[in-house]
Amino acid sequence: MKRRAVCRESRQGTLVPVQPEMTGGFLMEICVDSVESAINAERGGAGRIELCSGLLEGGTTPSMGMLQVVKQCVQIPVFVMIRPRGGDFLYSDREVEVMKADIRLAKLYGADGLVLGALTEDGHIDTELCMALLSTCRPLPVTFHRAFDMVQNPEVALETLLTLGFDRVLTSGCDSSALEGLPMIKQLVEQAKGKIVIMPGGGITERNLQRILEGSGATEFHCSARSAKDSGMKFRNTSVAMGASLSNSEYSSKVTDVAKVRTLCAIAKSFL
Repeated sequence: MKRRAVCRESRQGTLVPVQPEMTGGFLMEICVDSVESAINAERGGAGRIELCSGLLEGGTTPSMGMLQVVKQCVQIPVFVMIRPRGGDFLYSDREVEVMKADIRLAKLYGADGLVLGALTEDGHIDTELCMALLSTCRPLPVTFHRAFDMVQNPEVALETLLTLGFDRVLTSGCDSSALEGLPMIKQLVEQAKGKIVIMPGGGITERNLQRILEGSGATEFHCSARSAKDSGMKFRNTSVAMGASLSNSEYSSKVTDVAKVRTLCAIAKSFL
């Protein structure tokens, strides 16, 4: 049976999904690309899901069928990635139309929040496009994703996101991982002064989470917590690949690991 989202009434009289209370002073968001991973994330103690497709490309928009079934299976909030393709974050007019259509559909199928980002060709936040996308997203909360890590000037970009009204920004500190970008993440947390959530993400594991929390001052973090899962197929044709030659085998997949999520929760609880 589908669970109803808990809502509150906004000043404008519209219903807005209530955000989950932080557990032990932190909130862990897990990025998932399957129903199984979404269920495992909730079982492990995650406070929110970022629902994507194409995690090997950094995440693209999932199908609305995926969103509909995930919403039937979990109670924690589901934020939907709005990204029409992999690659850069400079979008054509037709791609923008796809993004707007996906936002409207995601809202229709029960998204609790949205995740998006867009840049200009010279590496700044595309304010005009972001304003238009935010207008389509409202009243749902919106995260600016790791397009932020490709900006020319992070400090200026953060001020732009504040002005636009984004609720949070996902960042690895403009480096290869959140651990490598820790000094920048800390600087952004201090600059934000609680006006926008700075959420570290990128390569966060049980081995480095405590260092990232200690060094950043962040209270939300983002990870995948996945492990390899062998296929149940008994007959296997290993001569054929469905994707590029360097892609993963069709007989193995990455799925959110309940034990890893629980371990990450325990680390965060012990610190915060």
